[in-house]
Amino acid sequence: MARLADYFIVVGYDHEKTGRSEGLGKIIQRFPQKDWEDTPFPQGIELFCQPGGWQLSKERKQPTFFVVVLTDIDSERHYCSCLTFYEAEINLQGTKETEGEEESGLIPPAEVFAPKCLVLVSRLDYPEIFRACLGLIYTVYVDSLNVSLETLIANLCSCLVPASGGSQKLFSLGAGDRQLIQTPLHDSLPVTGTSVALLFQQLGIQNVLSLFCAVLTENKVLFHSASFQRLSDACRALESLMFPLKYSYPYIPILPAQLLEVLSSPTPFIIGVHSVFRNDIHELLDVIIADLDGGTIKIPECIHLSQLPEPLLHQTQMALSLVLHPDLETADYAFPPPRTALSHAKMLDKEVRAIFLRLFAQLFQGYRSCLQLIRIHAEPVIHFHKLVAFEVERIKAEEGNPPKMIKHVRELAEQLFKNENPNPHIAFQKVPRPTEGSHLRVHILPFPRINECRVQELLQEGLARSQGAPPATRGDKKCVVPAGPPVVSIMEKGSTVFNSAQRLEVVRNCIAFIFENKFLETEKTLPAALRALKGKAARHCLTQELGLHVKQNRAILDHQQFDYIVRMMNCALQDCSSSEEYSIAAALLPLTTAFYRKLAPGVSQFAYTCVQDHPIWTNQQFWETTFYGNVQNQVRSLYLTAKEDNHAVQLRQKEKNSVGLDHDKTAMDLAAEQLRLWPTLNKQTQQELVQNEESTVFSQAIHFANLMVYLLVPLDTSKNKLLRASATGDWESGSNSIVTNSIAGSVAESYDTESGFEDSENNDVANAVVRFITRFIDKVCTESGVTQDHIKGLHCMIPGIVAMHIETLEAVHRESRRLPPIQKPKILRPALLPGEEFVCEGLRVLLDPDGREEATGGLLGGPHILPAEGALFLTTYRIIFKGTPHDQLVGEQVVIRSFPIASVTKEKKITIQNQLQQSMQEGMQITSATFQLIKVAFDEEVSPEVVEIFKKQLMKFRYPQSIFSTFAFAAGQTAPQIILPKQKEKNTSFRTFSKSIVKGAKRAGKMTIGRQYLLKKKTGTIVEERGNRPGWNEDDDVSVSDDSELHTGGTLKATEKSTMEQLVERACFRDYQRLGLGTISSNTSRSKPEYLRITALNRMYSLCRSYPGFLVVPQSVQDSSLQRIARCYRHNRLPVVCWKNTKNSTLLLRSGGFHGKGVVGLFKSQNTHPTAPASLESSSSIEQEKYLQALLNVISVHCKMNGSNTLTVRPTIALSPGVWASLRSSNRFINAQTPFIDVGARLAGKDNATSYSSSTFLQSQLLRRQAALYIFGEKSQLRGFKLDFALNCEFVPVEFSDIRQTKASFKKLMRACVPSTIPTDSEATFLKALGESEWFPQLHRIMQLSVIISELLENGSSVMVCLEDGWDITAQVVSLVQLLSDPFYRTLEGFRMLVEKEWLSFGHKFSQRSNLTLNCQGSGFAPVFLQFLDCVHQIHSQYPTEFEFNQYYLKFLAFHHISNRFKTFLLDSDYERLEHGTLFEDKGDKHAKKGICIWECIEKMHKRSPVFFNYLFAPTEIEALKPNVSMSSLKKWDYYVEEILATGPSYDWTMVTAKCSALEEAEQTDGSVSQTKRKIVWPCYDDVKKLQPDAISSLLNEIERLESKLNQNPERWQLLWERVKMNLKDDTRQDNLRRHPSGSSGMMSANLHSYQKRSLLEIPDNGLGEEQSASISPSNGVDRRATTLYNHFTSKNDENRSFEGTLYKRGALLKGWKPRWFVLDVTKHQLRYYDSGEDTSCKGHIDLAEVETVIPASPTIGAPKHASEKAFFDLKTNKRVYNFCAQDAQSAQQWMDRIQSCISDA
Repeated sequence: MARLADYFIVVGYDHEKTGRSEGLGKIIQRFPQKDWEDTPFPQGIELFCQPGGWQLSKERKQPTFFVVVLTDIDSERHYCSCLTFYEAEINLQGTKETEGEEESGLIPPAEVFAPKCLVLVSRLDYPEIFRACLGLIYTVYVDSLNVSLETLIANLCSCLVPASGGSQKLFSLGAGDRQLIQTPLHDSLPVTGTSVALLFQQLGIQNVLSLFCAVLTENKVLFHSASFQRLSDACRALESLMFPLKYSYPYIPILPAQLLEVLSSPTPFIIGVHSVFRNDIHELLDVIIADLDGGTIKIPECIHLSQLPEPLLHQTQMALSLVLHPDLETADYAFPPPRTALSHAKMLDKEVRAIFLRLFAQLFQGYRSCLQLIRIHAEPVIHFHKLVAFEVERIKAEEGNPPKMIKHVRELAEQLFKNENPNPHIAFQKVPRPTEGSHLRVHILPFPRINECRVQELLQEGLARSQGAPPATRGDKKCVVPAGPPVVSIMEKGSTVFNSAQRLEVVRNCIAFIFENKFLETEKTLPAALRALKGKAARHCLTQELGLHVKQNRAILDHQQFDYIVRMMNCALQDCSSSEEYSIAAALLPLTTAFYRKLAPGVSQFAYTCVQDHPIWTNQQFWETTFYGNVQNQVRSLYLTAKEDNHAVQLRQKEKNSVGLDHDKTAMDLAAEQLRLWPTLNKQTQQELVQNEESTVFSQAIHFANLMVYLLVPLDTSKNKLLRASATGDWESGSNSIVTNSIAGSVAESYDTESGFEDSENNDVANAVVRFITRFIDKVCTESGVTQDHIKGLHCMIPGIVAMHIETLEAVHRESRRLPPIQKPKILRPALLPGEEFVCEGLRVLLDPDGREEATGGLLGGPHILPAEGALFLTTYRIIFKGTPHDQLVGEQVVIRSFPIASVTKEKKITIQNQLQQSMQEGMQITSATFQLIKVAFDEEVSPEVVEIFKKQLMKFRYPQSIFSTFAFAAGQTAPQIILPKQKEKNTSFRTFSKSIVKGAKRAGKMTIGRQYLLKKKTGTIVEERGNRPGWNEDDDVSVSDDSELHTGGTLKATEKSTMEQLVERACFRDYQRLGLGTISSNTSRSKPEYLRITALNRMYSLCRSYPGFLVVPQSVQDSSLQRIARCYRHNRLPVVCWKNTKNSTLLLRSGGFHGKGVVGLFKSQNTHPTAPASLESSSSIEQEKYLQALLNVISVHCKMNGSNTLTVRPTIALSPGVWASLRSSNRFINAQTPFIDVGARLAGKDNATSYSSSTFLQSQLLRRQAALYIFGEKSQLRGFKLDFALNCEFVPVEFSDIRQTKASFKKLMRACVPSTIPTDSEATFLKALGESEWFPQLHRIMQLSVIISELLENGSSVMVCLEDGWDITAQVVSLVQLLSDPFYRTLEGFRMLVEKEWLSFGHKFSQRSNLTLNCQGSGFAPVFLQFLDCVHQIHSQYPTEFEFNQYYLKFLAFHHISNRFKTFLLDSDYERLEHGTLFEDKGDKHAKKGICIWECIEKMHKRSPVFFNYLFAPTEIEALKPNVSMSSLKKWDYYVEEILATGPSYDWTMVTAKCSALEEAEQTDGSVSQTKRKIVWPCYDDVKKLQPDAISSLLNEIERLESKLNQNPERWQLLWERVKMNLKDDTRQDNLRRHPSGSSGMMSANLHSYQKRSLLEIPDNGLGEEQSASISPSNGVDRRATTLYNHFTSKNDENRSFEGTLYKRGALLKGWKPRWFVLDVTKHQLRYYDSGEDTSCKGHIDLAEVETVIPASPTIGAPKHASEKAFFDLKTNKRVYNFCAQDAQSAQQWMDRIQSCISDA
């Protein structure tokens, strides 16, 4: 039984403390006056009974009632029911006419009223009963009933009621009342009345669910309302929804005004405040505020509320909706049923609660299987260890069936309802109420003072009576909670049984093979087993299988077995960090101490020394979970064995199955049983049980301390792996409970609790391990109730155990190092290019697969080539990986991945969790702009220092100090060394260069390279004219000297002639002449009128440093004015003509963008140039205007000469309106005061004033208004420009991607094409990544612009492109326009000329854009040239018959423009190349090796084989090409994604050839000729185009093979090809004549083209010709051509020397005669020459295949003095003429005969 009321209190207004702004209350009387022993008197009651503050009122207010909840220090709740009424305040009434009134005896009505509260404090929660009781006391007082208040109060305080159990009690306070208390059936269930239903009614389903989640996730929740009672109800409802969870944070349904600062407390809470304070609470940042009256909740931005997990959330919402809005389901019915009535409020309340109860039942299902029992006596300790995952099946069954679910909900609701109302037939209740309006009576006496003594007496009597009555307590019926089904993870349901069964079989077989010593089978199955161990089931299987092989806790293995077992363990531990995987590591833990091998007598190595490198061992939570699991098993077995001993006799008599039952009992069942028995045991037995348990836990703690020492102390204590690997987070996150963590912390304080493992100052392993274990022991022992003495004892033991173990390990470590190392694959050395040298010795690594799937047997289901074991090499040119696949079943193939150092874009350190060799952790990932990625893990033998050296060397070669340190110049000095030093000191090539250059320059008497030496004499350069295009291994060594600084024209007179000679050789000038763009002549010396001329003003690059030496300008413009014109353009890049359409003489011009300020005259801008004086300024702008006028004059003259006028151009401007619309984003074009409409609007069919519907009218408008010149410029240049209306030109604003966008896009393209890891998100496909890179829109924009310009040029308008600085997008667009418009540029020679002219000479910044030098190190890679090549590739794909070169040619250029292998693309302009001496070749000096030119290399390759030739080449287009530029027609370039792991990239061709021939030789010597011609081709491994050549290539190869068999000298493939084509023409001609005797020859060509297109279109571009020949033909004379590049690197002894001697040879033009030692080699078919007879390194050779004639000659100037006239002879090749002079006439004749016989043999 419990007291109904503990205290009755009267609280009134405090008059004494009225001086403050707010009034205060005070307790007037309290009963009983002494505190009860079990219930202290609540403090601060006066604050809570007036939560809004004590305020006086002007009128009498209605009495109010509400319940306040107070929580005491023991977390007991006290329910304080407050009834407040107002009474007249006597002391504060007005006292104006007091005297007179007093005499008359009348009392005036009161004006001021003070509140008074009657408070009832109880621990029971019966709000309605308390309302009745307090109401009764108030009624007796206000209606002056004839009942003493003392009796009422005494009865109230002495009334006892049953606590729970569903009993009823009738009682009366003695004022004619009759009341009934109904106790709930179970006091653990909250009683809610209707409050839950009310809460949903106020806030709605969604809001209440949010609040529910907020409370569960420990957020702060605050209600506000104008009603105190509503606040109480809302808090009660929210708390009751959490059942069965208890809310343990502050719970204050009504918070008084004085305590509002409680809202700033840091803990979670549920609090209610009156709406009066809503302004004060809106400043709170982290509180969720619910407005009960407005029905809204406000969640601050800083709080992220987690929702219920699906499918529970949806299901709960649906159920709530069905209960609260039953009409919703039928709302749409055509014939709705009669309105479904809502359940009455009390029942509705229970239905909602039933839904939440079901929710928790689903959440907690099977949670008992997650509990670990650690102790039973003296009190149970239970540890919760698993994240609960709920079972979805049962929930889903109900989801589709709402009626069934509602039925279940209703059943549960009825039970809840019955709990609150156990006896529905309520007995008659009667409580008198005050009469209506009694509170408004004028004269009410104040609440009387109650006689305290009387109350005390009555109270004593009442208590004495009730003590006599027997206590009506009900014994608590205890029951065992069923364990429920064990928790099943949702994740596991997905795995397929079939798959796992197969995998388990693999693992079992592999283990069986290991223990049966079948190592060959093991090797075969191991990779598959390791892959299988990715699955959880397979890992469990591994632990079980290994467990079977352990006898008496030990298992000895031999070395090989030990290695295999350790590898499998490592693989299983790989992914064991997540909590649900702890079980695997826990199962492996005893095995690591069981398996061992003998290293030496008395020295054994256990498996734990080899599996330490996993983060799980440093995870405290893992150790705790495993420890508790073990303790539970120990405690369980302790009681099971005890039972068996005690009841052995009875057990024998029982049935056998009950024994089985006993063993199936969980620890929880045992605990329940023990707890039942506990009270019946005597003290001694109890003591024994406690001690047994404690010692069990303690022995486990000692065991675990040892295990942790084994796994945490590394084998080699000098290398502290542990400290590196551990993550700080793991150390502290070990605990699940706040309390125990703090205890553990305090105990371990002395062991430096702050530093986890990350202890930087003290790197001492022992201390770190001791600290970690101590912390663990503290925590688990404190939690599981081990005595302090035992804990202290353990603390003392740990350092000793660690020290002993470290000692033991020293011997093990020493011995383990003596073991023969595991057979690692032999390091294979890669073949090097001529001149390439190793910089770093190979580092042993494992090449890890990246995000591309093919090499890992991905999409196409190929073999697992990667991961591969091998070594990483750094040479002066490349980074190379060479190795073999790790999976032995793949085979012995060599895997090579390499790329040039110059193309490295990113190098970063990574950690690779490797499945194969767990010891390999540190890794490196290097990305290259050639779309390659090397991702390697270093072997443990590679020390971090070596890796650092590697990185430093890599950076040194990546950003060379000068261009002479690059491979293009450093290569080819010496043959590659075979024996290498460990580390090259420094790149020596630069020094030898400078010496030789200086020597050469001194000989010429002039100054030397670049800016290094400033000479006083300002002389210019003397550079010899170079030969036509000499081969790169002939005697054309260059000595270059040139000016240190550029001076303006006048100072360079001495050298003008030679400079002019060299410049005439450049591609620019040759192209100008081809196009007929004028001559180099001054105005006076003209023979016939020319309108353009080539000016040499820039020959010393004084006009514009980034332009070529010769520029094409209008004839009428003087050189003197060009300087001034140039100032108006960025970087002085003035408009010059770069191409002329030979058909209609339209011109294409290029320039840099206009300067915003200087362009005054032409564009009438008001600003003046800030730097130039005014006169010069005005002259500049006038010059510029004149220049434009001169251009327009030239254009119009050309048009007239061409027989057409601009206005009568043929009507073929077929540009689609959309093209123009997309070109410009705004249609605000410049329309000067002209009759012309801007081009964009015209072509889009719009006019300023009218819009034309008739297309013919539009056509005529177009023709009439087409401008002679269109200037394509940037949008920003538009502002403020007005074109002079007399000029017939228009400005077209263009939007294009700036360099930043290009860089960003390229990065994304790289990420898409060579991802570093396989994306985890299945949505992130390759095509999606490609789309997101924005690469294609950029290509689209460039091509679109080019097509438009090309069409304008076709249609008779000239175009000037002046975008950005004139060297990026301008170069792209201008080159593409020429490529589209002029078939010449689509040939090999023409494309070379195009690139040399538009990119190299016109100053595209190759070095800066490709990020090749130190000073542009941070700028990033900008693939401008690559974009251009991609555009060419797109056009090539659409017009395969229009290009002489194939796509391999484009890829070759794409690869090598950033590889630094060739000097061609180094530096940023011709001026810089001249300054560094690389612009012109010099034939004089033999010592300086001046780099290789890519064009010469391509030419040689092309001559030797059709590697760059496109067999489909059959040009027909007379007009310009018009490719489709829409996004959908652009194709991915396979250059970005292809990979050849067999050889590395196929673009370093010399090396590849040599390798192939070597392989062929090896096959032949082997003698085993393969019978079949079949080959297996792997897409990512083999060079598919080489192994599957197209038809023509394979035929050419076959012919070559046959020629070599017949010992014929092979014929040039080009001649062969020409003959075939001629035959084809003859065939078709005869065919035609046969069929159509009258057929004209005109049909033949058409027929041929259609035939070629039809028959050859299917043939893909061929790959590498010489590779094909090598791979098919046997290795003999045919491969002579493949070895030509090596010939001058071979030593002298092994050469074939048919004839040798000294000859004088004359150098190039203006060079002297030099004696050289010549060797005639008939076998290699060449004439080689050396400096002297003793010299071993060949200086050059003449290929006899190129020699046309050998004839006697006459002596020339400077010939050797003593020579006879008949000793001279000339050797004429198809490139140039060589002049020779022999010792005498006889030897001259001998030489001529020998050479002649060689030629005729050929």
